[in-house]
Amino acid sequence: KKYKIHNIKTNIVYKKFSISISKLFYFTMNIPTWRRMLQYVLPIGFLGSAAWEAKRSTAGSRFGYSEPNQRRWARHHGHCAGKTQSPIAVHSAKSIPLNMPAVDMIGYHNLLPNPLVMVNNGHTVAINIPKLTEEEKANGDFMPYVRGGKLPGEFEVEGVHFHWGDKNNRGAEHVINDIRYTMEMHIVHRNKKYATLADALEFADGAAVLGFFFNLDEDDSQGLTAICRHLHLIPEANDAMNLTITFALSSLIANVDVDKFYTYKGSLTTPPCSEAITWVLYPDPIPISPKQIARFRQLQDTQDGALVDNFRQLQSIGNRRVFMRNGNNKHTLVEALKKELDYQKWDWYN
Repeated sequence: KKYKIHNIKTNIVYKKFSISISKLFYFTMNIPTWRRMLQYVLPIGFLGSAAWEAKRSTAGSRFGYSEPNQRRWARHHGHCAGKTQSPIAVHSAKSIPLNMPAVDMIGYHNLLPNPLVMVNNGHTVAINIPKLTEEEKANGDFMPYVRGGKLPGEFEVEGVHFHWGDKNNRGAEHVINDIRYTMEMHIVHRNKKYATLADALEFADGAAVLGFFFNLDEDDSQGLTAICRHLHLIPEANDAMNLTITFALSSLIANVDVDKFYTYKGSLTTPPCSEAITWVLYPDPIPISPKQIARFRQLQDTQDGALVDNFRQLQSIGNRRVFMRNGNNKHTLVEALKKELDYQKWDWYN
């Protein structure tokens, strides 16, 4: 496979990956940045839709989103036929209001380390966030992470990706109160107690995904401006590039009411469908303009067709509970622990 990284004027051959690198964007490449680029560019074939296919296999990596293709996922990945799969349809009337703290987004206002790698892997557009260097850690820098809600620990950010449709009335994976939005963004986090995302996906408390929804509007989403501006540089499957800028995660979700959310236990929405995810869904939609969504729809998938409708069919909720925070509870995580609120006593299952 050829992975085209539009960046440094050189050629790199790594195992089976032949990476053709052109277009010079970085005029100053210091040693830490160069080392980080090698660390995150060379394994770029590892990137996948929901958690960058942390356990991908040769057969499973060629999954498709058509109805017949989705029915075949379980042949190669047994978890895809599990009882706690995602996405699901969420209804406020069927959710359990819970007196729980908001999800703390620590470091979401800090600029992400660079270079951020944006890739069209044929299934989605993914933003890969590089790890910090030892020097940066020594200086007190840290990766953004989340805690609170019903999350079982602290979860460090791994990356961001998107799901969108060919039409404006579909694209999101989860359905909220009978509405399927135009696009859904997932910010993937790994439980800090596990060394890698691949390790974390082996455990029920391994990962947390924050889901945000985009609704068609006249106005651009300002947070998506930098991403949309570069989408034409990754038109085909396996195209990738280093973004010339960085941004804070908070810019992607500006003006979202993060006090209100739904949370439930589920899975990755692509193979291997690991049932290791605590989902947190924020129903307050973000605007996206027709021009911006059109740029996503111009991308190509692995079959040289349009990369659209990259969302999984809805899964049965089974005996799972969906909990809802309505925003009236203003307890922080620390206050909730002091007051010994009973939100953690509620089981995820009936």
